[in-house]
Amino acid sequence: MEKKKLVLGVIGSDCHAVGNKILDYALSEAGFDVVNIGVLSPQEDFINAAKETSADVIIVSSLYGHGELDCQGMREKCDEAGLEGILLYVGGNIVVGKQNWENVHARFTSMGFDRIYPPGTSVDTTIADLKKDLKLK
Repeated sequence: MEKKKLVLGVIGSDCHAVGNKILDYALSEAGFDVVNIGVLSPQEDFINAAKETSADVIIVSSLYGHGELDCQGMREKCDEAGLEGILLYVGGNIVVGKQNWENVHARFTSMGFDRIYPPGTSVDTTIADLKKDLKLK
């Protein structure tokens, strides 16, 4: 498989590191070149890492429920930084409380995210979507 570069991190004031490390390991084992920017990461860190490494995808994780606030305007900032068309994935516990998933998905889609994953999504799902979206075998 052709190595594609992914920027992975936990956005905002979220310090949940274990899931981030599991994703890093699983994505690396699946053949991706993972640039892990860690936890407590602002949008700018994701964007700067993607620019510096010519990444194909930005994967945003959020577990503390404030992902919706932390992700607002990210697509526009990517475009302004010259990253038009970069794939944006987001997943985890991305909103506060029990909300209708279809509504949550629609809000993140309108924010420009290409893939939006609910809590409990298997990393295998993300890997399959990456291979499909990046046209890998």
